[in-house]
Parts: sequence; C-alpha cells; structure tokens
Amino acid sequence: MKINFKNILTVLLLASAHCVSAQFLSASDTSENSVKRYRNIIGSNKVVVDFIEYSLVQKGLPRHLRNLALIESGFDRRQVSGAGAAGVWQFMTAHANQYGLSEQSRSDLYRSTKTAMISLTQLYKKYNNWVTVVAAYNCGEGNIAKAMDAAGSSQYHIFCKYLPAETINHVKKYLNACYATGELESVLSNYNSSRMNTVFFVNGGSKTDNDPLEQTDINAGFNLDIVADELKVDMDKLLSWNPGITEELQTKGESTLRLPTDLMPDFLLRKNKILSRSIKAGATANTK
Repeated sequence: MKINFKNILTVLLLASAHCVSAQFLSASDTSENSVKRYRNIIGSNKVVVDFIEYSLVQKGLPRHLRNLALIESGFDRRQVSGAGAAGVWQFMTAHANQYGLSEQSRSDLYRSTKTAMISLTQLYKKYNNWVTVVAAYNCGEGNIAKAMDAAGSSQYHIFCKYLPAETINHVKKYLNACYATGELESVLSNYNSSRMNTVFFVNGGSKTDNDPLEQTDINAGFNLDIVADELKVDMDKLLSWNPGITEELQTKGESTLRLPTDLMPDFLLRKNKILSRSIKAGATANTK
C-alpha cells in the first residue's frame, strides 16, 4: 500500500487549523446579554447600517465589516474618543489624512465610509485576513509589523501577544459582535484559509498570496458566488483578488476577473457552465 504523505500532511494541517480557531480565535462573550446588546445597537441604527452594508457590497467587501463601525462607535457619527478619534469609523486625524479625508470630514458619514472602504481594501490586500485587518485598523500597520517581527510570525494568534492590550480587546469585541450577527464562522474560516496558505508555502506548497494573477474578461451575467463555488475558493479570497469587481459589474456590466495562475485554467474550462448556472440562478431569483 502506497502512503501519500502529502495527503497526511494536509489532513494534519487542516486539523491544526480548526484547533487554532477553537483555541485562539473565538467569541469570548456569547452570553444572551452580549448578543442582545449588539443586535439592539444594529436595530436602533438601521438607516446607518443599511448605508454601510450597501457601501460594503458595492466595493465587494463582506457585510460583517459593518461590525467594525459597531464596536468603534456604535454607529454614532458624533462620537469622539479620548484619543481624538472621530466619527462612525473613529478615524484619527493622521489616518484620515492618509486617504485624503479632512479632519472635519471624519464625522461625515458618507465621506468617512467611503474612506473606510478604501482603507479596509488596502489592509486586506496586505494581510489577507479580516482578523489582522481589524487589529491593524485599531493600532496601525507599524505596530502590526513590530509584533510580527517580535513573534517571528505573520499569524495573528501568534503575534497578538505583542500588540497593545486595547487592540487585543478590540479584536475580541469584533469576534463577539460577529457571533451576535451570525458571521463568526465566516470570519474564522477566512482566517484559517489565510493561515493554511501560509503553512503550505512554508512546507513547499505551490500557491502563495504573492503568486502572479492572470486575468480574463467577464460580464454581469456571471454570479461571483457561483464562480467561487465552482473554483472551490472562499468568496472573501475571490474578492481580495478582485477589489471593486462587484461595483464594476453592476455599473459597467463587465469587468476583469483576476485569478492565480493555477486557477485560471479551471475557470476557463468551466466558464460556460458557470455562466449557465449564473443565468439560471438569476432567473430563479427574479421569479421569487
């Protein structure tokens, strides 16, 4: 009997990833009071939440990022922290200026949200998981770099002990909020997917986040959820390779789809099937 050591390694690493999720990254407060508190804040700010979620979808970002504004300010655009952070997204002046947002505009819901979308997209391109993005949003990329260097690792559950206590607590709040909104599994899956890519690279894997991307043109007939399903990739991963693709498909009717070199042949082979499934899904949705 031939033993496939590569498959054994894969199973062990996957099991390890689930252990990491359970041991290091989980909701620290799943009490009824915690869940009720977060849900009440969301329900009491429906207009603001709807606008933020619409903005996220337009930029191809996951809806759970609305929880960042939830824990930052409780969706209160008049909120000003003791450190001087202001608005729904709690921008510090330096962070705001980095993206061309004036100090006065930090409390402007429309402008600050537009700026937050840009910031979050760029942070995700750099860190490739939303847990580290939330941490970086709170304490800055410089502190993340120092923590990674001190720990000798780019994995949040390893380097987080070198971060400010406030940032560690901030990430815990985010995970608690995502538990309350039923999105914690998605966040942890995204983190473990990113972690596994790093592990496979260390062990000689063929695919990393730095692999070159190939591109092809698609039109609005393609459903991105179905593209992700056919290629067996996480939706957040697909969107990280293609920031802004959702908005471009909706406004222009066409866009460039970027995929890693090893996935592009699979897409081209399945292109007609993906389009057919997308059209059927669209027809079904329209009849409801």
